[in-house]
Amino acid sequence: MVLASLAQETRLAIFRRLVRSGPTGEAAGAIAEALDTPAPTLSFHLKELERAGLIVQHRESRHLIYAVRTERMRELLGYLMKDCCAGHPEICNIVMEECCEPSSRSSSCA
Repeated sequence: MVLASLAQETRLAIFRRLVRSGPTGEAAGAIAEALDTPAPTLSFHLKELERAGLIVQHRESRHLIYAVRTERMRELLGYLMKDCCAGHPEICNIVMEECCEPSSRSSSCA
């Protein structure tokens, strides 16, 4: 279900944007504006990402804020990289550290 939810172009764009937003997340309106996506369409895609367990929602005043569930994202990355690098997982650990450390946000990872 997780991979299927990210297989759709708009959902992947939303997820990537929320990854870049970090733990504070972003308001639905800001996401819709940035991705030039109508509110009903965005709402549908956000629900699909929530259903897959990739994002969470909370309310701040009148705004719905969405953020990535980082533990779920790490599970997905771990699953995808489990058998990587021809049996040399230490190579993948370097990639994960470079990609996922807050101080080194690589554009190729987000």
